[in-house]
Amino acid sequence: PRQIREISRKGKDLFQKLDAALREKYHGKFVAIDADSGEYFLGDTTMDADKQARTKYPGKVFYVGRIGHRAAIKYHGHVPRSA
Repeated sequence: PRQIREISRKGKDLFQKLDAALREKYHGKFVAIDADSGEYFLGDTTMDADKQARTKYPGKVFYVGRIGHRAAIKYHGHVPRSA
C-alpha cells in the first residue's frame, strides 16, 4: 500500500506537468506514467497505454491519466440501494 501511494503521488505530480504540455495535441488520449523514470506512454484506451508501458517495464505499476481530463475514467450508471 505505501508503494502504491508513492507511485500515485509521484504519478499525479508528473501527470499535472505532462497534461499541460500534451493537452493541445493529445487531448482525450490516455497516458501511463512510470513514476520512477517519468517516462510516459500514450494510447487511445487505458489498455493501450498500459500495454505499451508493460512492454518496456514488465511487472511495474503505472499511474494512468487522461489528457485534458481530471479523471481517467468516469462512471455513468445506477448504483442500487441496499434493502
